[in-house]
Amino acid sequence: MPPLSDIAEEYEFLESEDRYRLLIDLGRKLEPMPEALKTDATKVRGCSASVWVYPRQDGDKLHFLADSNAAITKGVVALVLAAVQDKKAEEVAETDIAAALEPFELSRELSSNRTQGVPNMIALVRETAERLAA
Repeated sequence: MPPLSDIAEEYEFLESEDRYRLLIDLGRKLEPMPEALKTDATKVRGCSASVWVYPRQDGDKLHFLADSNAAITKGVVALVLAAVQDKKAEEVAETDIAAALEPFELSRELSSNRTQGVPNMIALVRETAERLAA
């Protein structure tokens, strides 16, 4: 997964339809999440599509596996993870993920159905990082 800043640079110069394609391509780049991890415990609440996020510690860094049953939503998940993937828990806990996603203007580009679960996804990532950093 490329850094979020690189994705934002490319995204900025695209038209709406190409932005959708970029999101879909990002979703395809997510590391595959085993079906066994797609449980009620890993499901993100408040999303119109099914979204699962599974955090794990990899040494002193956090690594997230994630998936969605909707291609564009999976791309949005990939954007969230691009902001925090493989960083130390303390760093993830201090990251303002919502601010990092502002250049993508997701609420303007996508329907509210596609973005309504983003705050819950961000909260799950942040809460996990805070718990592991403690």
